[in-house]
Amino acid sequence: MVVEVQDDNLEKALKALKKKMQLDGLQKELKMRRFYEKPSVKRRRKMQEAERRRRKAKRRRG
Repeated sequence: MVVEVQDDNLEKALKALKKKMQLDGLQKELKMRRFYEKPSVKRRRKMQEAERRRRKAKRRRG
């Protein structure tokens, strides 16, 4: 991931980097890896996320 700093505007470059990380899902991944997650909890969370995505797709289709 590359973000270029232009005109010594570090704040703008940092904002762009955070936006790219959020769109890639990297920020969420880092947050989840901070603490150990039991396999049963992980499985339940994954199932809930999948269900949320299915509902969202269904809403978009009509």
